[in-house]
Amino acid sequence: MPHDHHHHYHSSESNNIATAFWLNFSFTLIEFIGGFLTNSVAIMADAMHDLGDCLAIGFAWVASRVAKREANLRYSYGYRRWSLLSALVNSVILVLGSLWILSEAIPRLWQPEQPMAEGMIVLAVLGVLVNGAAVYKLRFGKTQNEQVLSWHLLEDVLGWVAVLVGSIVLYLTSWAWIDPVLSIGFTCFILLNVWRNLRKTLQLFLQVSPNPALAGELAEKLTALPFVADCHHLHLWSLDGEQHVLTVHLVLKAQADGRELPYYKTEVRQLLLPYQLAHTTVEFETADEACRDNKNATASLHDHDHDHGNCSHAGQQHRH
Repeated sequence: MPHDHHHHYHSSESNNIATAFWLNFSFTLIEFIGGFLTNSVAIMADAMHDLGDCLAIGFAWVASRVAKREANLRYSYGYRRWSLLSALVNSVILVLGSLWILSEAIPRLWQPEQPMAEGMIVLAVLGVLVNGAAVYKLRFGKTQNEQVLSWHLLEDVLGWVAVLVGSIVLYLTSWAWIDPVLSIGFTCFILLNVWRNLRKTLQLFLQVSPNPALAGELAEKLTALPFVADCHHLHLWSLDGEQHVLTVHLVLKAQADGRELPYYKTEVRQLLLPYQLAHTTVEFETADEACRDNKNATASLHDHDHDHGNCSHAGQQHRH
């Protein structure tokens, strides 16, 4: 049955992500211990990279379960916005860890310390195998979540290939500077990606419009409806970077017949349908009606209840 088919994919996704998480988490612990024993800051830097991936995978694992919860009075938009908090914590941990790695690696450029190249080679081979197994487990997954994570882990495989090549060169040449150079390179790569994610996360927390061009397009199309005279108080924000929320006031033309409201609602709903917005709230106003949001930003509970009687909720749940 379709329900069983969906449940099978959901269960398979959760199991695949769980397997990738435990593989990555177990090996991250081995990396930190191995980096300490081999005196390699490059291994420690890659361990920090893998720790960030563990946090990302761990959240994806939890999110694949939590995101299915129904909205309630406390979480009226559902639980998707918790991903922002997870992303923020993840970014802070990675920034602090990366700064610690840099504080260890940079002084070694002037005072190189010889790491244990043989141990680095063994850890690098294990890194390629373990992360490769995690990629393989997710690569054939059916969901977008699994596909994105598989590419994320593929970066780890390539990172370990770089460590393997560097450790082999170190073993053959005893060039101790290779280790801190690799470490600084990995850490700068981590910080670059963290900065991009952190900037996006902070913008979402501040409810910056995820797509100003889209907001302008929506305003233009809504205003072009034959029964709409004006469009204002259009707010487009995002729950988690993927699921967007739209609220807008539409002023009806003077000749518009209020008895045609069901038709107006259907037209608005059809216009917004292709955009796959998670939540939309549209309020109709008459031409001679003063917009209360312009008069008083804090409406009473009575006004709030009355608003819901005049609003058209024309939305469709965003696809996961």
